[in-house]
Amino acid sequence: MFTVEPRRRVAVRAVAAVAVAAGLLFPQAATGSAAPAPSGSAAGGPSGVRTVSSGWNIPWGLSWLPDGSALINERDSFKIFRLTRSGVRTEVGTVPHTVNSMPESGLRSIVVSPDWSRDHFVYVYHATAEGNRIARMTYDGSKLSGYKTLVSGIKKGGKNGGRIKFGPDGYLYATTGDAWTPSDAQDRNSLNGKILRMTPDGKPAPGNPFGTLVYSMGHRNPQGLAWDAQGRLWETEIGEKAWDEVNLIRPGRNYGWPTCEGACSVAGMTDPVYQWRPEEGVPSGLAYADGALYIAALRGQRLWRIPVTRTTAGAPVAHFVNTYGRLRLAEKVPGENKLWVTTDKAGRNADKVLEVDLG
Repeated sequence: MFTVEPRRRVAVRAVAAVAVAAGLLFPQAATGSAAPAPSGSAAGGPSGVRTVSSGWNIPWGLSWLPDGSALINERDSFKIFRLTRSGVRTEVGTVPHTVNSMPESGLRSIVVSPDWSRDHFVYVYHATAEGNRIARMTYDGSKLSGYKTLVSGIKKGGKNGGRIKFGPDGYLYATTGDAWTPSDAQDRNSLNGKILRMTPDGKPAPGNPFGTLVYSMGHRNPQGLAWDAQGRLWETEIGEKAWDEVNLIRPGRNYGWPTCEGACSVAGMTDPVYQWRPEEGVPSGLAYADGALYIAALRGQRLWRIPVTRTTAGAPVAHFVNTYGRLRLAEKVPGENKLWVTTDKAGRNADKVLEVDLG
């Protein structure tokens, strides 16, 4: 549920204060669960689903190519595939040096260069023997080659984060988990428990708040990134036991972990805009489409929709509750009012890529 219990109402007011300071005015979270809405309801949201492709094993990352097909990676096999809109799947390569020696490691995420026509670069976030790494390869339309390390020194553990995306500013953003060392999330000199912002060559982006790769801190296991119509950066974060979060990310802000899990009244900590109990959340992929944030929930086994405008955010509404199992990622289809959503851990060769119409 996206609620804060009565004993924490002071913290809820803090959430609203943060939103106002950020140029947003969010409603106070109500007591009680957000009720599921039927597809195609008057509130907006999904109106239909089709299976694009099946036979996957934990498809973790997805990024679109200019021709409308997508590159999708499997976490544990380290393989990358090209998938067309009609469902034709072709393996294009694997990422070298990747290991899956700890829980939730492997090949996490992939993103296509915004300057694809010039460089044909593909970026990946993956685990190696010594830790997590951000690297770059070249895709010539049929295979991957030319592996190059851009960022290393990100500790690996059970909570790795691992989502990478290019922002509207042209810089590469990456989410990193605390890797079972919560104190690193509060250490500005550590790359763990952070959102990183870098140039396409892996250097600190101009304007970063600390002059390093670090853009924001105090994160436990951030797994979703998306920008809304106003260019604001949103993030989804898996908590430990009490609260999962949706955060509005501002440069240099501290989002609390491990001092806070969910909203708290500690000075210097930025509260989440929304939070859920794990049984309804464990949010992973995040997309902005149709005037709303769409959040793929793992344990919650649902697709959350939060409408956002320039000044307001509506109440979260759950779709497809317990219909498709665990949902790992959500990405908007370019040029169409649709999402691609993937399932997670449905069984060997049992995960799917779904296309969700936003009617």
